[in-house]
Amino acid sequence: MGRISSLGRIAFLMPFIMFHTSFSVSAASQDCANRLSRDIPSRHSRALPGSTVMGQVLNLRGPERDAIVVEQVLSGNVPRFLRDLTPVEFNATLESGQDVQVTICVTPDYLAVGNDRDFVRIPMGLPAAAQIADEFGFFLPTTKMVDAIYAQAVVRLSPRPMQAGNMMTSTTFLVQHNDTVAGQRAPSGFDPEALTAGQKKDLVLTARLFSHPGKVAIYGWHRTNGVPIQPLSTVHVARYADYSHGVRLVSETAYVNGRAQPLAAIMQDPQLAQMISAEGPISNPQGLMASLYN
Repeated sequence: MGRISSLGRIAFLMPFIMFHTSFSVSAASQDCANRLSRDIPSRHSRALPGSTVMGQVLNLRGPERDAIVVEQVLSGNVPRFLRDLTPVEFNATLESGQDVQVTICVTPDYLAVGNDRDFVRIPMGLPAAAQIADEFGFFLPTTKMVDAIYAQAVVRLSPRPMQAGNMMTSTTFLVQHNDTVAGQRAPSGFDPEALTAGQKKDLVLTARLFSHPGKVAIYGWHRTNGVPIQPLSTVHVARYADYSHGVRLVSETAYVNGRAQPLAAIMQDPQLAQMISAEGPISNPQGLMASLYN
């Protein structure tokens, strides 16, 4: 079991979530940026650039490619800009009349391998994505989080589908689509740290995975009108990944009115879960994450 599966104590902490009314958004934003990604190892000076890693896996697909990517990412071969997490906010008034703001901290773009100048966004199967998230202290997003990320993104890119067929899962298509996204994003003029969305479908965390073991849940790829191309789907097997998939990471620490709280506890809270999950509470999300790769 990894880090998330060891957090069974979160269920005990749930009754103690306090809805303080004094917001401290700036503090939450600062913690997002420079504290919550500390479990990602430092990138070694001799780590390979993204294009070189892609050359090594050019003729590989599925679990064989994922194994090499996981090794690279877990060693810290991740661009620096992905470590500067971005706050995404949810606001609601509870039945009690209390105003509540939940802030989650997310990677500004999809998981990539390489450095800030030479990196490639890496689609991967669910077991690989869940293992990386677990090791680094993150969750996958819910569908409602994906919607909020798109709504609050500084840079919104329009989907660029490629030809359907067997090549969709190839490394060649993966690299080509990454180049397309880079070309779309460059004219924006924003730094890589700016929250960017619309370029990929998301691997998501959903209670549906309890009843669909061995499947991957995907959602998103929002059009410019805000409507996603991909409704929530569990059609594909867990190890399936094509060029259109992306792995967005969400820190296991969130903020309720500016105060740090375990995201797993918020996901299970009868009131707060409604703010961040279209399904409402998700029972034992840390156990669900661990089950996706163990």
